[in-house]
Amino acid sequence: MLSRTADHLYWMARYTERAENTARMLDINYQTSLLPQSSEAAEQGWRGLLSISELTRDYHAKHAGLAQREIMGFMVRDESNPSSIHSCLRAARENARAVRGTLTTEVWETANTTWLEFKRLLARGSFERDPSEFFEWVKFRSHLSRGVTYGTMLQDESFHFLRLGTFLERADNTARLLDVKFHGARPIPPGSSGDYFGTLQHTEPLEIDFYYWSAILRSVSAFEIYRKVYRNVIQPEKVAELLILRRDMPRSLLACMEEVVSNLGYVANEHSGETQRRAGRLRADLRFGRIDEILATGLHAFLTQFLDRVGDLGVGISRDFLVPV
Repeated sequence: MLSRTADHLYWMARYTERAENTARMLDINYQTSLLPQSSEAAEQGWRGLLSISELTRDYHAKHAGLAQREIMGFMVRDESNPSSIHSCLRAARENARAVRGTLTTEVWETANTTWLEFKRLLARGSFERDPSEFFEWVKFRSHLSRGVTYGTMLQDESFHFLRLGTFLERADNTARLLDVKFHGARPIPPGSSGDYFGTLQHTEPLEIDFYYWSAILRSVSAFEIYRKVYRNVIQPEKVAELLILRRDMPRSLLACMEEVVSNLGYVANEHSGETQRRAGRLRADLRFGRIDEILATGLHAFLTQFLDRVGDLGVGISRDFLVPV
């Protein structure tokens, strides 16, 4: 396969996944903003959202304060923000158009229709009228894109580059979400199993903690899964275990790395040995890791290192398969 074709397929998938992840984070922040809480806690939630995407500096270059409406607009419709839903869906569609002959008709039409309908929804004011419904639409279109890809494309190199982009982006986003949200959590009393979490003191009642951790689980479609797996109250260390080490949790770090390693194996060439080795080692660290060991050494340090290693994998994939940056 031509490296330029692989590049377009890889980034088409990454941008589609990024749009969905942005919608998920915005929806959870919007939902939790409706709960009783102090203005400081609400502001911290929106600050964390910008931090996840590394957009704090870009946002403050255009806006003075941390207003909910301005942040949501910046993350949804701002064309100058490369991580906004607008920019991601447009980039996904343009990458799909560049390799239209490689995609099935259904995959191309899904990407094209998503972009056109997104513009129509913005023009009609659907985002302002009901943000949650709008975010659900974005998530649904991403699910549809993956389903159509899986259901209609020949599982050749094109298919594997699409999958590779999807799961590398998902791993990166899940790690960012965990890092920021666990840092924003209420510290758990010393001596408890959750003494590793949080850096901020909150003044909200303890009942709010349930909604906080529930929101984190719902942001990655894991609330029902948590109840099925653990069958008890929501505990921060169990949330971390589910989203890091559970192979059967679709958006966990381990599940994502299983897919990355698998799809790398399908497209391997004579230059990709080192990238495959690094991906395999990262998967092994997750596969044989234990949550108590991760927490004992520091969750933030673990996730920071994971993000660095995922970033190195992205560089290696670009070097081995794609158009040089």
